[in-house]
Amino acid sequence: MPQHKALNLFAPIREQATAYFRACGISWHQHANHALSSQVSCINFLMPLATQPALLSRVIGKALGIAPPAMLPVESGPDGSPWFVGFEWIGCEDYLTEAGRSGTRTRGANATSADAIVRFETAGGIETALIEWKYTESYGAPIPTRGNDVRVARYKDLAFAPNGPVRTDTGLTISDFFWEPFYQLLRQQMLAFRMQAASEHHTTRVRVLHVAPSANLALHNVTAPALQHRGSDAFDVFRGLLVRPDDFVSRSTEAVFGEALSDAVGDSLAWAAYLRERYQWVCRD
Repeated sequence: MPQHKALNLFAPIREQATAYFRACGISWHQHANHALSSQVSCINFLMPLATQPALLSRVIGKALGIAPPAMLPVESGPDGSPWFVGFEWIGCEDYLTEAGRSGTRTRGANATSADAIVRFETAGGIETALIEWKYTESYGAPIPTRGNDVRVARYKDLAFAPNGPVRTDTGLTISDFFWEPFYQLLRQQMLAFRMQAASEHHTTRVRVLHVAPSANLALHNVTAPALQHRGSDAFDVFRGLLVRPDDFVSRSTEAVFGEALSDAVGDSLAWAAYLRERYQWVCRD
């Protein structure tokens, strides 16, 4: 039942997840009560690490192919303590002019958001990673055409260089991206670009980290007709459209978490055991 969605979460984080979403005005996804909810999966994997920066550092280092970085707080948790992971991040400002007439935005609904956000410091400065989390999703049809005029007007001057992340020599228009997952990928990359330009929270670089199970092959289909001649993997194709391809990173859930779950110790033992039992594929050889 929808009202019992908290039962879909790792037991030790049920109360804090509910309190955090309420305090931050975050919207739960429609199917958060479903066992295959990607939002719930993201929370189960990442929320327990919000207060474990050492383990989180190891996971982020693995995901980005860097030495484990010094994690930085993102915002306060429901008890006021620093959290090193935030959820349903939409940026501190309305960078993509999505607020509309109301002038307000809701985290997790009707605005471009990343499922999670982390901040960390390396020798090169402060960095941010926006995390998009997938589970069983797959796409094929274009997005509904109603509203396309608004989408074009809103994003056309934010998508392409020098004011956006996409190269100008591709021959593409904004409407060529109106097929999922490309529409979402583009919006999140634009959000990252604008956050970096604004030096949000003193960051010098913002990347998008896309995480999905390796077995979800359908997610990789190149759905947008204008992009199909560019390759057979949606994420490789999208990465190749960027002025800075390394600002988009696609990793499997197994590659990011498998090692941490296999040799968990101390406070992370219960979390690792829960994930290995519920998401058994994540630690398969």
